Amino acid sequence: MMDIWLPLIGGLLAMIAGGDLLVRGAVQVAERLGVSPLVIGLTLVGFGTSMPELVASVQAALAGSPGIAYGNIVGSNIANVLLIVGASALLFPIAVASAALRRDAVVMLAVAAVFAGLAVVTPMSRPIGAAFLAGLVVYIALAIRQERRAGDHGAAFDKAAALEATDPATAPGRRAAGGLALPLLLALGGLVLVILGGTFLVRGAVTLAQSFAIPETVIGLTVVAIGTSMPELVTSLVAAVKRQSDVAFGNVVGSNIYNILGIGGTTALLAPSPVPEAIRSFDTLLMLGVSVLLVIFAATGLRIVRWEGLVLLAGYGAYVFAIWP
Repeated sequence: MMDIWLPLIGGLLAMIAGGDLLVRGAVQVAERLGVSPLVIGLTLVGFGTSMPELVASVQAALAGSPGIAYGNIVGSNIANVLLIVGASALLFPIAVASAALRRDAVVMLAVAAVFAGLAVVTPMSRPIGAAFLAGLVVYIALAIRQERRAGDHGAAFDKAAALEATDPATAPGRRAAGGLALPLLLALGGLVLVILGGTFLVRGAVTLAQSFAIPETVIGLTVVAIGTSMPELVTSLVAAVKRQSDVAFGNVVGSNIYNILGIGGTTALLAPSPVPEAIRSFDTLLMLGVSVLLVIFAATGLRIVRWEGLVLLAGYGAYVFAIWP
């Protein structure tokens, strides 16, 4: 048993710690190069909490385990909505800023629908991966432009703000003095930890699936997805406790957009493969359904109240129960 759980848990912890170091180092490098704090927040810090999902999915796909790769992406999005928003709303009702988050919620629904539709009709090929990544670049560029112009914070901003609230060391400041060597080493060390952690996590997940005759897709959708969503869970709960509940909502919406466009795109680009039948026939549709439910909850009264949080949490419990053999 230890040869399964040790790499699984050790790999997960290494990924989370490495992701934190990577963001800290990258932020310091960007500060020393004079990059705008807003650009740092929307790119480096925003991507920081998505690093575990990215590495786990790419490594699983390269290792010939598309069930874990795409299960992680779809399962993370389902967990983000049902588990993370549910738990956050149960702590404190989540306020939803109207204009910007309605815009981002539409983007989240659109990319979920596109992914679900493509998964049914075609394998995730390199051109699709390139198109997803181009879509993410356009989304971030528009987000930076809107933040500068209007200041109505969107989901990309909230995703960075949630991490900064949890770990002030990741909050970008003005241009900092000093050399690049130490921040670069910090970022590089973080990247190495994330990649090593991802290797162990995927190896442990595959061994777990084989040992207990559990389908890889189920392991990807649950164990790996929940594990790699831990940074989002922690940052959203901290935001809720600090009464920055609009940030908690934006963090999840932003993460779901990053997961499909950034992680799905990179996975398809580096290791093209079909989305497994079990995922495309049920889980992608559920991901779309719970995303619609989240938008409905958010649109009614521009807040997600405790009973709605309880419904989402109960939904996640029912989902895990339904797919677990």
